[in-house]
Amino acid sequence: MDLVLIAKALVLAVVEGATEFIPVSSTGHQLLIGHFIGFHSPNNTFEVLIQLGAILAILFVYFGRLWSIATALPHDPRARRFVLAILIAFLPAAIVGGLFSKYIKFYLFNPWIVCATLVAGGIVLLIIDDTVGEPKAAPGEGPTEHPRKTNVFEFSLPMALKIGLFQCVAMIPGVSRSGATIVGAMLMGASKRSATEFSFYLAMPTMAGAFAKDLLDNYKNLSSNDALLIVIGFVAAFISALIVVRTVLDYVSRHGFWLFAWWRIIVGSLGFAGLILFG
Repeated sequence: MDLVLIAKALVLAVVEGATEFIPVSSTGHQLLIGHFIGFHSPNNTFEVLIQLGAILAILFVYFGRLWSIATALPHDPRARRFVLAILIAFLPAAIVGGLFSKYIKFYLFNPWIVCATLVAGGIVLLIIDDTVGEPKAAPGEGPTEHPRKTNVFEFSLPMALKIGLFQCVAMIPGVSRSGATIVGAMLMGASKRSATEFSFYLAMPTMAGAFAKDLLDNYKNLSSNDALLIVIGFVAAFISALIVVRTVLDYVSRHGFWLFAWWRIIVGSLGFAGLILFG
């Protein structure tokens, strides 16, 4: 197999894993990088299928918590409500993706739209990070009247549905699935850390569903060379996603989202410049 092609696939896979769980849009980055390095797969199959590496990375990190939730389901109504909340939040994207994914890929998957949504999303994230922060009591005052929800198990079912509706916006490449759900959760009263953690849990069924659908749609078109690239991409995406998932919650708790917001704005602006200069 062409070593240059393998190198391109590795770059895309590392970017996929590194950006999947932070609010910068993994799909947007892959589309832009793929455009400029000349990597194209039919219907973006490679880009979707290597998400399996990122899915397994978060399952690996969260296995203990998922096992605790699963074993608590028969006797703990709180665990049952949380699982139901995740399923409710997942439902809108499952419906929209199932009905319109082909049209979305055909009409919206282009680098100009990605650059625009990266910049716009970065501005939104800056505003949200600055204005919808953690409430603080004034000196000498007691606790704030409406503290933010810091535990994902406290999210109500209506709140979960609204977060799920926000996730549908991420069907537009460059918006970011994690970014849309984090912004939605914060607007619904979640803290930065709990909004990010809920986004992690919601990613599991959402990404698994996207992976399964794309595999069913395109497995007949895959060759042995495609399979090798996907395996290489899977391993690289798994490793990079593992590093991010283990560190991002603590980072967000301490620093918020300003770094990701400016990253989006800079990448989107550079993308516009590259498209204008090089096409």
